[in-house]
Amino acid sequence: MKLKPLSNRVILKQLEAEEKTKSGLYLPDSAKEKPQMAEVVAVGSGKIVDGKKMEMTVKAKDKVIYPKYSGDEVKIDDQEYTIIEEDKILAVVE
Repeated sequence: MKLKPLSNRVILKQLEAEEKTKSGLYLPDSAKEKPQMAEVVAVGSGKIVDGKKMEMTVKAKDKVIYPKYSGDEVKIDDQEYTIIEEDKILAVVE
């Protein structure tokens, strides 16, 4: 199944949570925090503002940072994705 976002929405794939602390301790699954960084899988066509189409500023394969509890989570073919509006994305990691 393939996801195609509409308007100014972006589909994000979570990056793996840290399994080890900086000091070298391994974390159990229950202690892992949801990462705020994700990879862009797909982007919508952009939204229309005052009759003009606004182009999307992120593209597929960009790594982005977004607020911890934003977007809608969906599970397709055993893979979890987050669907979020582009203006909720905080930054692109370069």
